[in-house]
Amino acid sequence: MSELVSYQLDDGIATLTLCNGKVNAISHDVIAGLNAGLDRAVADKAVVIMTGQPGILSGGYDLKVMTSSIENAIALVTVGSTLARRMLSHPYPIIVACPGHAVAKGAFILLSADHRIGTEGAFTIGLNEVQIGLTMHHVGIELARDRLSKAAFQRSVINAEMFNPTTARDAGFLDSVVAPEALMPSAVAMAQQLKKINQQAHAGTKLKARKALLATLDAAIELDKTAGFS
Repeated sequence: MSELVSYQLDDGIATLTLCNGKVNAISHDVIAGLNAGLDRAVADKAVVIMTGQPGILSGGYDLKVMTSSIENAIALVTVGSTLARRMLSHPYPIIVACPGHAVAKGAFILLSADHRIGTEGAFTIGLNEVQIGLTMHHVGIELARDRLSKAAFQRSVINAEMFNPTTARDAGFLDSVVAPEALMPSAVAMAQQLKKINQQAHAGTKLKARKALLATLDAAIELDKTAGFS
């Protein structure tokens, strides 16, 4: 693995930890590291926990890339959207242990997981694209539409409302919120629970349940390549 994404295997649980500066910016190299980690987890037949540094999962895509040119921005969003699609169809359960802030692509990582645990604190979770002047991409809209409550979808995607961990749980970004010291123990406990289910049945049911969403995301990924952020 790389310095940006570490991989630790323990008792059938693979922990992928993002470590890319203060905001854990999602770059091409980070996405490559996450893909490599998922490849390795499949080979290890492991339940996955994704997490970040204390206080932050990710602040979103690498702004240096996103602001360099529209072509570079589209290229980064394309691989990021493809990662989200992969997470939603991953053959083993994926848990995200969110240690703090999760903004833009950080929040989309939450929306791409099977189970999400957040931590109490003065943290911000949500989609700020409209707030910073970006028209939401098609993949982002469809992913949020599927995973958020109807009311939260409108408030989040269209109005760029940001949430604290408790209201993010109510909106659909998180499944539970725990004290900071309980975050990783809770994630490991959930992973141990998910290890007990039949993994073949999990994978097959996941693909059936998300068949329409995955098809929608495939079309949206192609549309975003040409439409960009307009």
